[in-house]
Amino acid sequence: MGRVSTEPLRLMAVHAHPDDESSKGAATMARYVDEGVEVLVVTCTGGERGSILNPALQNRPEIEAQITEIRRKEMAHAREILGVEQHWLGFVDSGLPEGDPLPPLPEGCFALVPLEEAVAGLVAEIRAFRPHVMTTYDENGGYPHPDHIRCHEISVAAFEAAPDPDAYAEAGEPWQPLKLYYDVGFSVERFTALHEALLEHGIESPFEERLKEWAKADGPFNRRPPKVTTRVDVGDWFGRRDQALLAHATQVDPNGWFFSVPLDIQRAAWPTEDFELARSLVDSTIPEDDLFAGIRERVTA
Repeated sequence: MGRVSTEPLRLMAVHAHPDDESSKGAATMARYVDEGVEVLVVTCTGGERGSILNPALQNRPEIEAQITEIRRKEMAHAREILGVEQHWLGFVDSGLPEGDPLPPLPEGCFALVPLEEAVAGLVAEIRAFRPHVMTTYDENGGYPHPDHIRCHEISVAAFEAAPDPDAYAEAGEPWQPLKLYYDVGFSVERFTALHEALLEHGIESPFEERLKEWAKADGPFNRRPPKVTTRVDVGDWFGRRDQALLAHATQVDPNGWFFSVPLDIQRAAWPTEDFELARSLVDSTIPEDDLFAGIRERVTA
């Protein structure tokens, strides 16, 4: 089994699509990069079926025809801004099915790949990079996109399989990650705090209707509520987070709600990125303010 020794701290963030790394935990990654932590983003799919959400780039056949190549270039730009390494796991975007009833998922897509096949690729990444900490999504995917849910499934399975010498023997020397976290980017508490802060400053809030929608019986907050265990203070890195997300130009509206809260208001109202500790092999005191709490004592950068 892999062992901890005197070496740099390492963080692996497992995401479903290019752009997810920039909208979920990006400021945290940027902070750790600046502190000397080695950070690797593993992107499960190429985002081939992602909708073009930037109004300025919609209805342009030349973009639609080259969306795979364009999204790879956007990812390269974003990872440069964040200062992270990034690897592709190589699966095909499942798309977000819509309609009633929902249509079947496309043949061969990530969500339909046999779990063992998808886990094997991630185990190989874990054993090669040897992260001390991993982050991914909860069992609902953060929101119920089939690729996000499958990303959760393979991350948990790979976390558990990577140290087992009898599992995926062809994937390299076993390695034991020490902690696994779920991103908690979408929480009613955070969006309520931002909503109230905007109103206090006399600024129109984009969150009022969204909070009503999210609170409905089938809304994203009417499921198991996230258990925030760890809040990482990253207000000083919010600007870099936004730059990385804007690098995914096809996927975001630069005038949209995500960018509608001035950074000084964000820093005052909610200066952290939040996580739920899902697995841990070390002792740390909850609540935490560091993903490496309980690990720094064992690993000297």
